[in-house]
Amino acid sequence: MKPVVYTRAQALPEILSRRIAILDGAMGTMIQRFKLSEEQYRGAGYTGAGHQGDRFSAFHKDVKGNNELLSLTRPDVISSIHESYLAAGADLIETNTFGATTIAQADYDMAPLAREMNLVSARLARAACDKYSTPDKPRFVAGALGPTPKTASISPDVNDPGARNVNFEELRAAYYEQTEALVEGGADVLLVETIFDTLNAKAALFAIDEYFEASGQRLPILISGTVTDASGRILSGQTVTAFWHSVRHAQPLAIGLNCALGATLMRPYIQELNRVAPDTFISCYPNAGLPNPMSDTGFDETPEVTSRLIHEFAAEGLVNIVGGCCGTTPDHIGAIAQAVQPLATRTLPVAGRFAAYSEAA
Repeated sequence: MKPVVYTRAQALPEILSRRIAILDGAMGTMIQRFKLSEEQYRGAGYTGAGHQGDRFSAFHKDVKGNNELLSLTRPDVISSIHESYLAAGADLIETNTFGATTIAQADYDMAPLAREMNLVSARLARAACDKYSTPDKPRFVAGALGPTPKTASISPDVNDPGARNVNFEELRAAYYEQTEALVEGGADVLLVETIFDTLNAKAALFAIDEYFEASGQRLPILISGTVTDASGRILSGQTVTAFWHSVRHAQPLAIGLNCALGATLMRPYIQELNRVAPDTFISCYPNAGLPNPMSDTGFDETPEVTSRLIHEFAAEGLVNIVGGCCGTTPDHIGAIAQAVQPLATRTLPVAGRFAAYSEAA
């Protein structure tokens, strides 16, 4: 593959070749800790910077649970979460945009707000990273592109295998809008994550490449799939190896896995990626174990347990980026950072593909 030249985050490939980088943890888990009411999701009681006044006070649908809306109505909450992860040692923080596409926001009748959500979310993350960055430890904004609640590969109707509730073009258009706003807002890298349907991911990658061609920008891409169960496949049926070969044309800076599984169950699939993707950095950010509704975070693993398991990944030489997904907190991320700090990053037998990545455009 021919190397590309990045217009942002030029230092990131060199950092990944020198040490293990730390991604932040769960956004939803942290938002739950604030116990916000329906009125607070609408912005009631907040008068700080960026407040929306009564803009959403009479909105016709319930919005509690629409975490992406909080970037508009409660930017103080989102900024405080970003800063808590940065203080814990995160090198990269994700924008609060997992569901900020027109497709996902249609569930709340807020599709027209998707672009604004991405733009403001990226600006909040940018400000937090700029506050914590130093010459020795730059911090990076990862613009998060989630999978949407719809799948282009699987029928939503058990009686009609050919039925679809979204098509490639609808996904492409939604992801293009999201990409454009994330980059405009200050994202350094683009993270296509929690992929359960490779066709959805291909639409995102197509839109990203389309935006790069139109804008002249070229940001590092991180791709993270989700193995949904012990079959070792993503929901649309591909093995980890097949998934990698389906997306490698995008020349991602890193390929990895997140969500669905805790570190213990994820390990064999990270080992598989390590074997089949020798010329690409690898990321891993598992859940804090399996779900437990009786737990404060909804998941069982303590920071000590999760960090010990990820330490084993690093000691085996499997990873370049580690962090946490559902159920993880700044305490988890701090413990992970401490656990992997003494260990070497995964080396790439084929290093040439990244040699030109850090050159200025």
